Amino acid sequence: MSANQNRYESAVARYFEAWNAAENEALAKAVAAAWTTDGSYTDPLADVSGHDGIAAVIAAAHEQFPGFSFRLTGTVDGHHDIARFGWELVSTADGSAPVAGFDVISLDGEGRIRSVRGFLDRVPAGA
Repeated sequence: MSANQNRYESAVARYFEAWNAAENEALAKAVAAAWTTDGSYTDPLADVSGHDGIAAVIAAAHEQFPGFSFRLTGTVDGHHDIARFGWELVSTADGSAPVAGFDVISLDGEGRIRSVRGFLDRVPAGA
């Protein structure tokens, strides 16, 4: 594995750590570890920047889908300061995954996320 590939995978691991943090203090720490101070997150339902805005989007996802966690699907693909990866939102109760998508992230020189551009491939009706 190249140093760059490890850099992308480490950034994505911190990203999922943030998305799967259920408690407010853990969420704040995980967002701060994953994103730059002025980092951003944009998907079809949200467009926010800064740690507080990103944490609020993640907390809202947990409120909408209690008992679910995010997991990587496939492998992380990256070049330069950009990486892409697929994910799904999985029920811890029955393993169903009603939501899936893929994200494109850009990193700073320290390997922290500057921006996320998210795309939703599968969303439940009425969500």
